[in-house]
Amino acid sequence: MRITVLMGGTSAERDVSLASGLRVAGALRAGGHTVTAVDTARGVLEAGDEAAMLSGRVVKTIPPNVEAMALLNRKLPASLSQLPDTDVVFLALHGGTGEDGTIQALLDLTGVPYTGSGHLASALAMDKDLSKHLFRRAGVPTADWMMAPATVEEVADTLGFPVIVKPSKQGSTVGLSLVRDPALLEGAITEAFRYDDEVMIEAFVPGRELTVGILGGVALPVGEIIPMKELYDYECKYTPGMAREIFPAELTGEQTTHVQHLAKLAFAALKLGGCARIDFRMTSGGEFFCLEANTLPGMTELSLIPQAAVAAGISFPALCEQIAQLALSSRKSG
Repeated sequence: MRITVLMGGTSAERDVSLASGLRVAGALRAGGHTVTAVDTARGVLEAGDEAAMLSGRVVKTIPPNVEAMALLNRKLPASLSQLPDTDVVFLALHGGTGEDGTIQALLDLTGVPYTGSGHLASALAMDKDLSKHLFRRAGVPTADWMMAPATVEEVADTLGFPVIVKPSKQGSTVGLSLVRDPALLEGAITEAFRYDDEVMIEAFVPGRELTVGILGGVALPVGEIIPMKELYDYECKYTPGMAREIFPAELTGEQTTHVQHLAKLAFAALKLGGCARIDFRMTSGGEFFCLEANTLPGMTELSLIPQAAVAAGISFPALCEQIAQLALSSRKSG
C-alpha cells in the first residue's frame, strides 16, 4: 500500500507525535509498504530529516503559538493535495487539531481513508467534559467533576479535596495538576488555562491505574501502570524507568471481563473507530472509574497500546498493518 503518515504538528504533544510517527513509518516500510512521512507543521520529511529526529528523544514542548499555527495552515493544505495518490493516511498526531476532529474533517473531504475515529467521535473524545456526560449515559462510571472558573469553596462543597485540574481538551497529561492544598487551586487552574480555553476540575480517585486498548472493536489485554510518582504524568509516560507497565494486569477474571466491557461501552458511546485506548482507575474496593478515551494513542517504544498488542500476540509491525487495514475496511463499509 501507499501510506502517508501524518505526525508532528504544533500541539503541546508534538514531540510525542514525532516519536510515534517515525516508529510507525519504519514498521510499515519494513512490511513492504511505500511510506511518506509528513510533519503537518513542516511538510514532507526527507530521509535525512527522519534520521535526525530519530536521534533525539521525546521532550516536552511549549504550547503552539500564533506563528506555529500559521505555518500549519500553510503547510497542511499542500500536504492534503497530495493525498489522492495515497491509499491510507496513518494518523500519528496527538492533541490539538490532529486529534480534535479538525484534520479528520479535512481528510473526509479528500475521500482518502484514515486511521482512528471520524471527525465527530474525535471531537467528542477530545472534549473531556462532553465525554464524561456520554460515559454516564452509557452506564460507564466516571468521577464527579465541574468546569472552571470555580472558587475554592465551590470545589470543596461539590467535590472535596484533593482534585485533579486539567485542560479539558488536551492529552498526555499536559497541564495536569493534583491539588491537595486548596490554596494551590487557583495556580493549577491558571496553569491548565495555558493549554486550553476550558479547564476541568475533577474529584481525585485514588487507586490502581488501568488501561484497555480497543482494536477493531475487540478489547486487548488489560494493562496496569505503576508510576514512580503518585500520578502517571508526562514525565512518567515518556521517561524510561519512570513507570512500570504490566500486561496483562493482575486482576481476577471477573474484574478483567468487567473493565473490558466498560471500555467497549465507552468506545461505543463516543462512536470511536479503529484503535483507541480507554483509561481507568480502580479503587481499593474494586470499583472502576473511566478517566478518558484516547482516539490516537501513542505508538512510541514506551506507549501502552503496543505493549497491549504484544500481550495479545500482535507484533508492532502487525499492529500498524492491522490499524491501516481497519481504515481501509471502514471506508469501504461506509
